[in-house]
Amino acid sequence: MSEFTDIIGSDKPTLVDFFATWCGPCKMQSPILEQVKNSLGDSANIVKVDIDKNRALAAEYKVQSVPTLILFVAGQPVWRAVGLQQAAALESKIKEYIK
Repeated sequence: MSEFTDIIGSDKPTLVDFFATWCGPCKMQSPILEQVKNSLGDSANIVKVDIDKNRALAAEYKVQSVPTLILFVAGQPVWRAVGLQQAAALESKIKEYIK
């Protein structure tokens, strides 16, 4: 848990993808996140959290459906979305918080 806190507390915006291996839309979200990561490079972090292996973390952030994407800046959630998100929209949202 402290490792997660360190990651979201980074000075870079951190997009966390709460997913499940059995979730169809989650599987479609993965290559989109890869595309966003390639586009943004080191200016932002993208982290995947398996809700079945990290139930306490999912509960802490009130994740009830997957995929749930939460954008953290300096450890604080600043944006969240549920369901499949497109690359352009994600990049645009993350870029709002890149210093």
